[in-house]
Amino acid sequence: MARAGGSPYRGRDALTTTPDTLQVGPSQMHWNGTALVININEISSPPLISRVRGQIIVTPHALTQVELPLTPDGAHVWRPFAPSADITVDLQSDGWQWSGHGYFDANFGTRALEQDFSFWTWGRYPTKAGATCIYDAVRRDGTTLDTAIAFDRQGTARIVDAPPRTKFKRSLWQVKRETRADPGVTPQQVLPMLDAPFYARSAVQTQLNGEKVTGVHEALDLNRYRSPLLKPMLAVRVPRRKGWAGSGDH
Repeated sequence: MARAGGSPYRGRDALTTTPDTLQVGPSQMHWNGTALVININEISSPPLISRVRGQIIVTPHALTQVELPLTPDGAHVWRPFAPSADITVDLQSDGWQWSGHGYFDANFGTRALEQDFSFWTWGRYPTKAGATCIYDAVRRDGTTLDTAIAFDRQGTARIVDAPPRTKFKRSLWQVKRETRADPGVTPQQVLPMLDAPFYARSAVQTQLNGEKVTGVHEALDLNRYRSPLLKPMLAVRVPRRKGWAGSGDH
């Protein structure tokens, strides 16, 4: 997460919500009826401290009402609002302007993730028909979640068969990684995005039912995450401060 410009921490006063806007400090997300407009005004966290300013616009091809319970009791839910979308990025830095294929989703829960899961992987792969999302997890009770959902461009979703879980190269922090792949195919990272001791996000290429796809993949090791040695590291990445003065330049 990014650090607020000049203000190292933020508390509850930094948060403002309305039915169509979420504002945290000087940055906000706003739904204008057809697109999600994200305005960023931040300073990045160590080790590369720099201004991060600009706008990202996510325009869904369609909105869905799909919810995927991740536990039998529904304590954790995945919500793919826009599994297929167009995205434009315009940041105030040379080389950080581009457009392409994107998505928007979220997770909701009433318990801590590490309380119910030990490990999960997730992937979203654009396909000729729309997008396929893979959600695989290992729960604390020993059961597993093994789900593949295909979305067409109208947002219609259906559970589909997917090839088996296939391991591929661990992250720089040695977080194990796997996704689905046709027999004989080994997935591979084509672009690193984020690497942490308990989490890895990257662009991964694989093959699903004969179609070669490249999409966003994440692996989350919740055994590592709940370690008392690692959790304090999050305080460096998540800004908090009481008495936030508003949404101006701080």
